[in-house]
Amino acid sequence: MALYAMGDLHLSFQSDKPMDPFGRVWRHHERKIAKYVNQIVKSEDTLVLTGDHSWGRKLEESRDDLAFIEKLPGNKILLRGNHDMFWDAKKTNKLNEEYKGRLFFLQNNFAAYKDYALVGTKGFTFEGPFYLDRWGNITGWDEEREEHAKKLISRELKRLRESFRLAQEAGYRKFVMFLHYPPTSILEKTSPFTEIAEEYKVSAVVYSHCHGERRFGDSIRGNYHGINYMLVSGDYLNFRPAFVMN
Repeated sequence: MALYAMGDLHLSFQSDKPMDPFGRVWRHHERKIAKYVNQIVKSEDTLVLTGDHSWGRKLEESRDDLAFIEKLPGNKILLRGNHDMFWDAKKTNKLNEEYKGRLFFLQNNFAAYKDYALVGTKGFTFEGPFYLDRWGNITGWDEEREEHAKKLISRELKRLRESFRLAQEAGYRKFVMFLHYPPTSILEKTSPFTEIAEEYKVSAVVYSHCHGERRFGDSIRGNYHGINYMLVSGDYLNFRPAFVMN
């Protein structure tokens, strides 16, 4: 029994949104997902998918994508990504009722893995625009958009705290934290998300969203203040699920 994670499947079985233009790694990526998940993940394992599952804008436009995920081995837990328009955060309970026993949607709730609580939310981080000099150094940024980002971060922190609260009420004291967005922006070494991770002494922070080699280093990777930070974007992993823990 093991815990794995991967993000950014960007499936489009019902929508015309091929990922091939984003690089060779994305060519027939859905075949890679099926191949590697079936090779690595066993039926007794848990696979957390950290957002951007489907390009469908409505649930009915994402049914085939969710059916593809459902057929993958293991206990599948889905986190909400910025492109998951089919998933209304206020209707997470309805999704969990409909897909009960098949998929679990992680939002304002938690999932159990052994004696760990799996907590999470979409998260958010400021992504610019940034102003650069001719050498590529950041000299400034759009401060109005930064203020808007702070409001979104505040909202996501409330959702994350609710996930921790419910897990603690259920008696859990060990946590793995999942985000879709990276925990810090390229301007930060710490953030409200790293602070909450340290407050609850989580074992790991698992996130995705960063695409392409130029973006893989945008946030924290590896051990930081005793917490393991893991980037699990699909193209970063070449669509091989990342091992989180036994």
